[in-house]
Amino acid sequence: MAFQEKLAALLEQRPNVKTNIARAEMIRDSVVRREAIPSACGALATWTPTDSNGRSPKDTYIVKRPESQDTIDWTSPNNIPLAPETFDMLLEDSLATLAEVGTVYVTDRLVGADPKYALPVHTIADQALSALFTDNMFRPWSDEIVATTCFKDRHFTLVALPYDKLDPARYKGKLRVDPRIGGTSTMAVAIDADRRIGVVYGSAYGGSIKKLIFTVMNYILPAEGILPIHCSANEGPDGKSALLLGLSGTGKTTLSADASRALLGDDEHGWSDDGIANFENGCYAKLIDLDPEKEPEITNACFHEDEVEKHGAIIENAMMYPWGAFDLFDSRLTPNSRGSYPLRYLSNIKESSTADHPATILFLTADANGVIPPISKLTREQAMLWFLMGYTSKLAGTETGITEPVSTFSRFFGEPFMPRNPDVYASLLGKRMEEHGTQVFLVNTGWSGGPYGVGSRMDLPITRRMVNAALSGELDDVECEIDPYFKVAVPKSCPGVDAAILKPVNTWDDPKAFEKRAKKLAADFAAHYDKAYGSAGIDTAVAAECPGK
Repeated sequence: MAFQEKLAALLEQRPNVKTNIARAEMIRDSVVRREAIPSACGALATWTPTDSNGRSPKDTYIVKRPESQDTIDWTSPNNIPLAPETFDMLLEDSLATLAEVGTVYVTDRLVGADPKYALPVHTIADQALSALFTDNMFRPWSDEIVATTCFKDRHFTLVALPYDKLDPARYKGKLRVDPRIGGTSTMAVAIDADRRIGVVYGSAYGGSIKKLIFTVMNYILPAEGILPIHCSANEGPDGKSALLLGLSGTGKTTLSADASRALLGDDEHGWSDDGIANFENGCYAKLIDLDPEKEPEITNACFHEDEVEKHGAIIENAMMYPWGAFDLFDSRLTPNSRGSYPLRYLSNIKESSTADHPATILFLTADANGVIPPISKLTREQAMLWFLMGYTSKLAGTETGITEPVSTFSRFFGEPFMPRNPDVYASLLGKRMEEHGTQVFLVNTGWSGGPYGVGSRMDLPITRRMVNAALSGELDDVECEIDPYFKVAVPKSCPGVDAAILKPVNTWDDPKAFEKRAKKLAADFAAHYDKAYGSAGIDTAVAAECPGK
């Protein structure tokens, strides 16, 4: 008997199964069961064990089966194979746990705003807060959509048991050894793409649920001709949409929150023949050092007092005082505190979460070397290359032993969640750009006038002016020159911006020091490309655009 059938039989037989209960009941149960407590502003505060205050990449697995193994890039350290027999053990233990817990919560939701490829997801959990999280993040169920989506016969089942732990003796030699506990890990976040089942066992971090489903979408959509993208998306009053891609610290959230542009979503989208569509129905925002003046939308969505309709926002792992007020500048618990809330809590959104094909895409990088131009145009092949590379800098002081900026590469600006072979995603981007004439810009939100510690961070109002110029078309016809180190086309002028800063060497006191730093970064690109893609079958025209080659 298939697992889904066993699960259905179990849920039918056992008492206290709450299926698709009202949001108010999810909130009430979360509080009554002490899974969360109300804060002064009404949001629910929760704290997870120290091994669950962030993703656990080494405990995240994909089942490796002969029928699908060639579609997954097993050379990536993020795609850790799991034996089918071990996954079956996880399913057995999940059923045994669900048979014993006091209450089981079931939510039926959709992932994907475009009904043509919305994925039906059934989540079964032993925590009311997990059910509420899916209500925050996923889209409402619709029988009409389920009957017409391309996945109508391929529903996905997710079992979430966040506080239960696996028996290390039972899994010895089958799961990794966790040095934190001195033995076999008691946690597993696993995907069986072939059988359309996911398990979150032992991880209470809400992001484990969110990112598992995101990874599933990133795997199944390319087979339907759809490009999944880790990005924010918004739409201007002219109806033209834009995508913003960037790793943590590059300003993606800040730059996508524009009062003049309606937000589609802040993290996960698909680009199909019909245009752009958000996957989610909510946001999972990082809260550490949140400034209400710079991020009023996130602040109001999470912490606005006396708005009953906004209750149900989940504040995860933030410091809270006994009287219920939060201190978001206190990172003693974790620098990865998060807020989960529905998109409708924001004031300037496009309710459909869909838009036409993007006119503009922005790749954001925070170059701590201070050598990448503040804005530049990319050709189709260069866009595919920079999409593959996903470059930003890891700053000095962020980890022990790091004294100089370190080049960081995360393919597609979200490598841990993009399991297919890399040429699949890069080729889809190139195809879409060619079909729809999308212009891609590289925006450096990092340093100018020298590297980190010498120069200064790009001024946000100046970056916004350049971004607005790119989105409005003001840079379409300006004269450009080719950067000698990174091969990109650098505008010689930008309305409202001092032309001198557009060419980064102009901002350095020592041109020879600039040249040395630029050549070093270009060499980092070449070395990473050779290591990651030297034998990956990437288009030679794309490879030729790599800096340093």
